[in-house]
Amino acid sequence: MNAHREEHVRHGHAVLDLASRRQKGEKIERLIDLHGEFPKRMLEIGTGSGGIAHYFGTQTAGRFAVEAVDVTDTRQVLDGYDFQLVASTTLPFENGRFDVVLTNHVIEHVGDRSAQLAHLVEIARVLKPGGVAYLAVPNRWMLVEPHYRLAFLSWWPHSWRSTYLRLARKGHFYDCEPLQQDEVESLAREARLVAHNRSVDAFRLTIAIEGDKGWLARRVAALSDTTLRRLSRIIPTHIYTLIHPQGLDR
Repeated sequence: MNAHREEHVRHGHAVLDLASRRQKGEKIERLIDLHGEFPKRMLEIGTGSGGIAHYFGTQTAGRFAVEAVDVTDTRQVLDGYDFQLVASTTLPFENGRFDVVLTNHVIEHVGDRSAQLAHLVEIARVLKPGGVAYLAVPNRWMLVEPHYRLAFLSWWPHSWRSTYLRLARKGHFYDCEPLQQDEVESLAREARLVAHNRSVDAFRLTIAIEGDKGWLARRVAALSDTTLRRLSRIIPTHIYTLIHPQGLDR
């Protein structure tokens, strides 16, 4: 019985490569244009290595007061931000505390659709009116699933995915819930957040910051923004900014 429960535990999939976290922080900073009045209060949900929280807390000239939360502590850098452990999607902060919230490849790990909605509702709650959240989530229709490196894993019906994982000897339980574009936007609406798809902008920033990503990326980068937006439903990662409307009733 205990072994059965263990098979269905959702495990952490934190990225611990600090160099990549610095590049990610720079991309996020440029993508959501974090300028204007400072300092700003920022929350990172699912901080993992702590690299992104560290970037904003130490590399941006004191412009951000950064707090971070995670369900486990796998941090490799500790300075520049405050950290708390959490046990669920519930956030230990008062309403309207933050100007900026980062949820980078977190929502696919929190659970089913109701848990994903709870995650976004909590973000809306702790954001100030007019605040912005950065959301990144794997696309269900990505060719290679990034956590287990299996082609078409998330394409299968939900009940088949763990079977595929076991047959490939990659694990026992598929503990991620990647989303389609329409699902992201539906969840955002229910959470009363205004969603803006920034996947094309994020792709171009990734190329600019990280440099040569291979011949395929160069070919894709040569396409027009209009063409890339037409392909946005099948790109590997959905990137959104979520805006807390001014005057939202709480």
